[in-house]
Amino acid sequence: MSLHHFLFSFLLLAFSAISSSSVVPAPKEQTLNTQDVEFFNPKLPPRTLSSSKKFEGSSNLVDLRYHMGPVLSSSPINIYLIWYGRWSVSQKLLIKDFITSLSPSATPSSSPSPSVSEWWKTVSLYTDQTGANVSRNVVIAKEHADTRYSHSSHLTRLSVQQVIATAVKTAPFPVDHRNGIYLILTSDDVTVQDFCRAVCGFHYFTFPSMVGYTLPYAWIGNSGKQCPEVCAYPFAVPGYMGGGGPGALASPNGDVGLDGMISVIAHELAELSTNPLVNAWYAGEDPTAPTEIGDLCEGLYGTGGGGGYIGQVMRDRKGRTYNMNGKKGRKFLVQWVWSPLLKACAGPNALD
Repeated sequence: MSLHHFLFSFLLLAFSAISSSSVVPAPKEQTLNTQDVEFFNPKLPPRTLSSSKKFEGSSNLVDLRYHMGPVLSSSPINIYLIWYGRWSVSQKLLIKDFITSLSPSATPSSSPSPSVSEWWKTVSLYTDQTGANVSRNVVIAKEHADTRYSHSSHLTRLSVQQVIATAVKTAPFPVDHRNGIYLILTSDDVTVQDFCRAVCGFHYFTFPSMVGYTLPYAWIGNSGKQCPEVCAYPFAVPGYMGGGGPGALASPNGDVGLDGMISVIAHELAELSTNPLVNAWYAGEDPTAPTEIGDLCEGLYGTGGGGGYIGQVMRDRKGRTYNMNGKKGRKFLVQWVWSPLLKACAGPNALD
């Protein structure tokens, strides 16, 4: 963070503290049990996927600009979940608990700070040309299970859209232009074009010629059996490291594939909400290959990240690594996103 931004943030916090102390009671003491938590900043080998888009730290050189397109400002954002392949009940619950944790809770104690909803608050700072912010509220509107692999166990980028078309045309899902995100999650036995080789997930919008409508969507795959060292990083490290390098971090929920998948889901939802039609918030001149708010912070999970370090994160007594809390006592490790206010990567577990 530059000196200018540090001084600005310090003065803003000081002013807020002074102005608020006279109108609200003192906040309750935070109930974080630090005896059960260890803070550490591990250095790990790099991911095998290229991280050329990652920008470690903050700089005025990052030209993230608004291109006048819409953001998902209508509330709530409706997630239409397609479970493609075979998913267990416990796997579905873990992912759904993460998605429902994005919205602010009526009872803050159910998601103590640092929380998933505080992470989404940074995403909600982005606005459209009318000044409307990305919605703070995200709900799972409907689910559809495609257990018969209706378009085979290998999908291309185009057949992913056909999966959505099937869900819309057979009427499990409505056509939701205004509020909807169509989220396709493939199980660990489904292969997808470019998966593990170039991408862990992607987002775009459907073509009317394929689906009949233009709808924002995202796809993410479970890499647990195919390439955990690529898409479930840092819970798995490249095999070439052997025993000579640092070991993989223990995942917070005991499922390497799913815990890695959750951070990719977060990445794609953040970018899809701020750039749903690829004409809103991104850096670079090429909208077909934009650098978006998640790309800028890929691999960063806490303060002091960069240069091979993932940043300051937490580890509980069982050795599980996480950086934010969700509802129902869940813990997650989720990458940071670019803040339009700080002009830097930001997350709720920041120590500065």
